Amino acid sequence: MAVVNLFYISLLLPPLFLLFLLFLIIRPRPVQIPIKKRHVFITGGSSGIGLALAHQAASEGAHVSILSRSIDKLEEAKNAIKLSAGIDVAIFAADVRDFEAVQRAVDEAGPIDVLIVNQGVFVAQELEEQKLDEVRFIIDVNLMGSFNMIKAALPGMKRSRKDRGPGSIALMSSQAGQVGIYGYTAYSASKFGLRGLAEALQQEVIGDNIHVSLVFPPDTETPGLVEENKRKPQLTSIIAASSGAMKADQVAKKALDGIKSGSFIIPCNFEGILLSIATAGLSPQRSYLMAFVEVVAAGILRIAGLCFQWNWYGSIEKWHVQKN
Repeated sequence: MAVVNLFYISLLLPPLFLLFLLFLIIRPRPVQIPIKKRHVFITGGSSGIGLALAHQAASEGAHVSILSRSIDKLEEAKNAIKLSAGIDVAIFAADVRDFEAVQRAVDEAGPIDVLIVNQGVFVAQELEEQKLDEVRFIIDVNLMGSFNMIKAALPGMKRSRKDRGPGSIALMSSQAGQVGIYGYTAYSASKFGLRGLAEALQQEVIGDNIHVSLVFPPDTETPGLVEENKRKPQLTSIIAASSGAMKADQVAKKALDGIKSGSFIIPCNFEGILLSIATAGLSPQRSYLMAFVEVVAAGILRIAGLCFQWNWYGSIEKWHVQKN
């Protein structure tokens, strides 16, 4: 019996030691980001995920500001939130590509506690067919617009941070910001860029008690998705068919829960969790339990990822054979 007990103890020791080691070395440390009675500023807040985030934050007692280009859509969003949550939100019309316009909106809105950089445009098309003006538009809105928004908001976010508690900057990426897919060259480039921005930014602002999150939603049922699907290449639809769509309010809840827990990586569904583990790389991780899963599952998920690549490239080869 003693031999059997020693055998089981010897099996348990390596994972327990790994858990203890990860507990000691994970950085940044866990944090909670309160939402109630705090200023939450959301870009792209007049529709889709942004509007769902505004509803969710308002219902949790946050002071919400939303920004987008269309004043008419902003007014509609404001009325909808007032009707459902009984709370007034502040609205700001600006194009995130215009730094001066963004700066004016931020100055008028006042110091921000939680900044959710959610704006985004997406047109799926092969690079050879897509016009460079459209590529620039996608990158300017999705990536440069995020730089503009953060640069405008950061000085006010840092000010009096000790008195106001922890702050948060959340960037809305995409599962196409974790893995490249046929027809997503411009979009994936803009969303992959957000990861580099987020990882470096977290190191720059952690000393100011500001915590960065990166949200990776799948296809989400929004008015924009309907338009996107009209132009999506056939092969893109074939490859992406295995990934199901989520509702905007589901993504908003996952995103806001992740922001409140200070998570750096925020997946939105089971597939997203697997992608996040498979692509963890050198990203910060606040949870030693999740770090343990990443370490243990990395090899297995690499094999799974290679199987997906085998399937995707098989579909591409078959499609070209049929086309020719």
